Amino acid sequence: MRRTILTSAVLVLGVAFGLPSGPASAAAPEPASPEKALQRDLGLTPAEARIRQAHEAAAILVEKSVKSKLGDRFGGAWYSPGSERLQVGVLNETDAALVTQAGGAPVQVGRSEKQLATMKSALDRVKPDAKVHAWYVDPATNSVVVAAADQAGGAEFARKAAVDAKIVVTQAPKPLYDIRGGDQYVINGNTLCSVGFSVNNGGFVTAGHCGGTGSPTLGYNNVSQGNFAGSSFPTNDYAWVRTNANWTPRPWVNNYGGGSASVAGSNEAANGSSICRSGRTTGWRCGVVQAKNVTVNYGNGQLVYGLTQTTACAEGGDSGGAWITGDQAQGVTSGGSGNCSTGGTTFFQPVNEILGAYGLTLTTTGGGGATSRLIGWQDKCVDVPNSNGADGQRLQLWDCNGTNAQNWTFPGDGTVRAFGLCMDVAWGSTANGAVVQLATCSGNAAQQFVLSGAGDLVNPQANKCVDVTGWGGPGTPLQLWECNGGANQKWRRA
Repeated sequence: MRRTILTSAVLVLGVAFGLPSGPASAAAPEPASPEKALQRDLGLTPAEARIRQAHEAAAILVEKSVKSKLGDRFGGAWYSPGSERLQVGVLNETDAALVTQAGGAPVQVGRSEKQLATMKSALDRVKPDAKVHAWYVDPATNSVVVAAADQAGGAEFARKAAVDAKIVVTQAPKPLYDIRGGDQYVINGNTLCSVGFSVNNGGFVTAGHCGGTGSPTLGYNNVSQGNFAGSSFPTNDYAWVRTNANWTPRPWVNNYGGGSASVAGSNEAANGSSICRSGRTTGWRCGVVQAKNVTVNYGNGQLVYGLTQTTACAEGGDSGGAWITGDQAQGVTSGGSGNCSTGGTTFFQPVNEILGAYGLTLTTTGGGGATSRLIGWQDKCVDVPNSNGADGQRLQLWDCNGTNAQNWTFPGDGTVRAFGLCMDVAWGSTANGAVVQLATCSGNAAQQFVLSGAGDLVNPQANKCVDVTGWGGPGTPLQLWECNGGANQKWRRA
């Protein structure tokens, strides 16, 4: 897949954002917790934010399931605020039934995602002028969208590709060159950018326009850090910095609220999902995913392909920084328009493509097979009674004791396992009060669970949370219940 960004980005951003001469000029962003950032940027109350994140966590597995079942008939998927279920485009009534069965909400559309992608590919083959800013598929409107300086410019670009596109008027985007993804780092002694995500191969991923292959870096403390082991810019906007032995990769992102957000994996969020980013200049900012596989024109004929578009703001110094939904890594900041005073549009390079390009693995808190406890109400653990790992054994809350009865693995397929069996909703029930038990792993939807960034352990099929019955103490059985943000539904891995 092709991507592009300006080789003249240093000059452009130096003028647009006041490129600092060194780390001494780093600005201190206003502290804001992740919860407060969601309230500030999306207008959500704490309860609304918790409920929304629970629904979005469920949507990840629903989209994966329906896309597999529908194949070329898949009409796209998106999260719509106020809806408890992922919206899924369908072409016929039979597929609508399949979507409902998988836990989604079917929406009749006229074109499949594959047809829309073909239309976008036609636009990719046309050279745009400076008036055309970006183009992408919008599943919610079942259309291809061209973002341009004016209607006429966008319409002319679509006409050249013989594509019936929706035209929206936007500001011209610019690469965000001197950006920090989580913590600040310095390139060539005088340029500031942001760390994206740690990788187990030694180092971190970031934006390609921050530095070329071989460029030396300093950490946030001006201590020698490493060198760019690979960088792709323009055409792509990703890079890998290989750090020296003084630096240890950690599965964390600075949340600029005095703590860190944990990174457990890199499952891709659905269109319409809330998303937050971290950067040295403006701290922790949130928005929603508007479109994927966006082609962006940064001017002078330089195009970037395959970016994700969001409503979160960013400014100079934020480039390369981390984007995250819940505890799932999403990408690194590329560029955008606007600022964090008046709002704007920001694009990021998806992280899974960066990992694939360099053969890297993400540093996480323990997803992908690592064993951990699930700690919740009263700091007690999800427990298999008497270590009886048998099919049909109901799970309970118990004092944490470090035994195998409390060792759970998240192998990456959506299941949560102990004793070689899977956490399961008895009889595939979606009702409040359904029993949460161990059962032989079968791959069905009753055994799919997502631990959201809000701490909800959600079964997407029911769109309900694992709950401590009646707020009880040790020995209380677990059940499925409507997600309500209560402390008896909050879980963390440790």
